[in-house]
Amino acid sequence: MSDLELVVDDEVLSASFLPDAAPASVAAVREFTPLHTELMHVRWSGHATWINIDEIDLPELPRENHTVYPSYGDLLLYPGYRNEQEVLVPCGPTCFKSPAGELAGNHFATLETPRERLVEIEERTLREGVLDATLRLAD
Repeated sequence: MSDLELVVDDEVLSASFLPDAAPASVAAVREFTPLHTELMHVRWSGHATWINIDEIDLPELPRENHTVYPSYGDLLLYPGYRNEQEVLVPCGPTCFKSPAGELAGNHFATLETPRERLVEIEERTLREGVLDATLRLAD
C-alpha cells in the first residue's frame, strides 16, 4: 500500500514512506503536502529530476538515512544545508551534487515505479523542460 503519490501530468507514481529510517523527514513531507509544483531535470546529479521546495518553511531536520548515491526511485529530501531545499527523484545513475559539491539527502520514501517509466519521465524533462507535478498523500 502506498503512502505518497507523485503525479506527473496525469500519471500517478506511488511511493512508500520509510518512517523507521527517516521519521523527521517523513513528518516534514506529511506537513507540506499536497504540493502543486514543477518537476525539473537535475543540472549536476546525473539521471534524476527534482522539485524545488525553497518556498517551504521546513523545520530543522537531522541527517537521517542520508545518501549521496541514491538508487532509482529513492526519494530524497534535502533541507538546504548548503544548497536549495529540494526533493530529488533519481531515475537512473545519480550522484547527488550541486555547484557546492556532493550533497547527502534524506531517503524518506521509495517509488514503486518501473525503472523504464522513470527514465521516460527524466528524458521528457530534458526534451520538454519542466513538467507539472503534484506531491500528495495517498488516499
